[in-house]
Amino acid sequence: MATEIKVPVLPESVADATIAAWHKKVGDAVGRDENIVDLETDKVVLEVPSTVEGVIKELKFEEGDTVTSQQVLAVIEEGAAAEAPADESGDKDAKAPAAESGDGKKEAPAAGAEEVQRKSDARAADAKAPASTKPQSVSSGTGDLPPGARFTARKEGIDPSQVEGTGRRGAVTKEDLLNYASGKTAGVSGGSRPEERVPMTRIRKRIAERLMHSKESTAMLTSFNEVNLGKVMALRKELGEQFMKERGIKLGFMSFFAKAAANALQKYPVVNASVDGDDIIYHGYADISVAISTDRGLVTPVLRNVERMSFADVEQGISDFATAAREGKLKLEDMQGGTFTVTNGGTFGSLMSTPIVNPPQSAILGMHTIKERPIVENGEVIAAPMMYIAISYDHRIIDGKDAVLFLVDIKNQLENPGRMLLGL
Repeated sequence: MATEIKVPVLPESVADATIAAWHKKVGDAVGRDENIVDLETDKVVLEVPSTVEGVIKELKFEEGDTVTSQQVLAVIEEGAAAEAPADESGDKDAKAPAAESGDGKKEAPAAGAEEVQRKSDARAADAKAPASTKPQSVSSGTGDLPPGARFTARKEGIDPSQVEGTGRRGAVTKEDLLNYASGKTAGVSGGSRPEERVPMTRIRKRIAERLMHSKESTAMLTSFNEVNLGKVMALRKELGEQFMKERGIKLGFMSFFAKAAANALQKYPVVNASVDGDDIIYHGYADISVAISTDRGLVTPVLRNVERMSFADVEQGISDFATAAREGKLKLEDMQGGTFTVTNGGTFGSLMSTPIVNPPQSAILGMHTIKERPIVENGEVIAAPMMYIAISYDHRIIDGKDAVLFLVDIKNQLENPGRMLLGL
C-alpha cells in the first residue's frame, strides 16, 4: 500500500518552506519515524519523518524547491523491502537469465527484469571498480551539511567524508571544503583565487529582512555600562562543583544575566513592552529570547517565564536550546513570542557592540567578553574581571532614563549576586 508523506501544517506566520536536504532517495528502505527530508522555513529547519516502514517509491520535489502546508513530499510503498545488493563475487545467479524458445534461440528478458538486471549490473560494477583518487560526485553525506557547504561540495566534486571538519563536534564547514579544494589544486596551478556565489538560506534571508526592518522602523539607541564580575566568578568557583552534582548542569554566566534581566524587567516594565500600532503592550511576564549562533545563522529560542525559573532551569533550558539549534531540531513554537532578548557576543571575543532590537520587542541586552582591567576600589587600583554591557532600545516608548536605570539595575545585581539569589 502506498503512503503519502506530506509537508506538516505550517503556522500562519510561515507561508512556505524550502527543501533543504533529502536524506533518502528512490528505492531506499525507510523505517517508521526515520527522518526523510529537512524543510527550511524562515525560522527553523523542520525534520519530516516517515509515518510507515517501507521503501521510497517517489520523491515529488528536488532540493531547493518551495513547498507549502500539506503538499505531498514523497510516496512510500508500505511494507516493501529494498532491493538486495548485487553479489560482489559476480555469481551468475545474480543475473536474470534469458529464456530459451523452442528453436534454441535466447529471448530477451521482460522489460521489468531488464531494468532490475541493469541496476544489478551497475551496482556490481560499482562494487568492483577501484576507488578513485578524486571523487566524481559527492556522497550522500552532503545531506548532513549546511546549505552553503553542501553547494560547495557539489561544485568542487568533494566527498565530505574525506575532509577533516573544524566546526562544532567535527562538522565539515564551507571553509573546510574550500581549503580542501585549494590544497588539491595548489600543486597544479601554483595557487588559486576561488570565488563562489551561494544563494542565501531561508533563515539568513529572514534574518536580513528583520534586521533591516528593525533599523528602519525603530528609533534605536544604545547605552553602555560595565560590570565587575569578580563576585559572580567567585560564587561559580565556590559552588560550581556542588551545583553540577546536585543539578546535573554546569553553572554558567547566562543564568545570572537572564535572571538579572527578568528581575529588572519587573521593575522597569516599559523595557519589557512592545509597540502595536498606536498602542503599547505591557507584558507581565519575562519571556526572554536567547540568541544562539548556528551554521545556518542566528536563532533566538524563548525561555518562558524566566522570573519564575531557578538558575538550574535557566541553564538547562539554554543548554537544550543550544543543542537543538546546532542539530537543526528547534521547533517553530520554540521561536515564537519573546518579550526581551539577551545576546552574548563575548563568546566570540567581542569587547563591545551595539546589538539590534528584535521586533516586536523593544529592547535587547548585549553581553561581551570578560577582560581583566584596572579599576579603583576603596581608593586602590586593582585588577578586576570586567565586562561591558549594552542595552539597545526603541526610543519611541523607552526613555533614556528607564533604559539607563535598567542597565544600572543589571549591574548592581551582578556585582551583588548573593542579594540576587535571595531576591533582594
